[in-house]
Amino acid sequence: MIATSQDVADRAGVSRSTVSQILNGRGEHFAAETRARVRQAVAELGYEPSAAGRTLAKGSSDIVIALIPDTTFGGNLQDIYGALTDELSRRGLALVLRLSTHTTASLDRLVIGMKPRAILSLTPFSDDDRRMLERRGVEAIDPVSSSHPDANSEIGRLQARHLIDRGYRRLAYAHLHDARSDTFGGPRERAFADECRARGVDDPRILTLGINAEEAVTALDQLGSPGFAVGCYNDDVATALLHAASLRGWRVPHDLALIGLDHTPLSRLTTPPLTTMEYDTSLVTEVTVQSILSRLDKQKFSAPRTKVRFQLIEGGTT
Repeated sequence: MIATSQDVADRAGVSRSTVSQILNGRGEHFAAETRARVRQAVAELGYEPSAAGRTLAKGSSDIVIALIPDTTFGGNLQDIYGALTDELSRRGLALVLRLSTHTTASLDRLVIGMKPRAILSLTPFSDDDRRMLERRGVEAIDPVSSSHPDANSEIGRLQARHLIDRGYRRLAYAHLHDARSDTFGGPRERAFADECRARGVDDPRILTLGINAEEAVTALDQLGSPGFAVGCYNDDVATALLHAASLRGWRVPHDLALIGLDHTPLSRLTTPPLTTMEYDTSLVTEVTVQSILSRLDKQKFSAPRTKVRFQLIEGGTT
């Protein structure tokens, strides 16, 4: 038989209302001995409070919604979401992944239906979205509200810095092209270009390609002549350009230098191995958990500031 709140009340010798208030965070109104008896009864009976009941009592659920942008990403982000699910679960919160909505009205319907504590977005909320979430009493967590530096901008800066430090002066940035939106490429390209200007290097050429030989060769031909160094959206883009260079007879890194991102297993199998960048996904999870908890418990939560650091993996392509 599944234990009920009435069973807990009978075991602890209190009223059902007392059990409800203690388990819903209002235990300060009762003696420590009463709270202890209720929690002991909960443990002995294996009682699990009703999620629907908590939502009704508190006006919000224990759900945090993560909005997934309609973009292309690799296994790293999946690892981050998996670890984030586990970390929030340990803190009594359930992470629910949903595709990003396209209008404020559709986001509002999602909020009304699920009554989340917070919504996490990898892309900035619109002004209308932010006003709606504030009106609904839902914490809105996005790159704009975060106190942590923008990781995508850092990626672009570091890629350009590495290429310039290696002596390259003709630079390009290569985007991934597919049917989805390019959510992360814009900030990376802008930071890449900013670093070029800051270091007295001409603005980079901008390339866009899909992961196939035809588009990669077309993108390479747009450079016109050998001698470019290319910062790539990810290792897949770098691998495609590496393949195009072999088809055109360009030597890497003498005629074409490449730096990717993600340090994927494939990047270690290319000839030569890709120069790329990696980051600790566990630190990304920690930073995200800190952002969520600090917004949900503004007065009590305090944690050391964690910074995600990127590591250069030197291969043979720069």
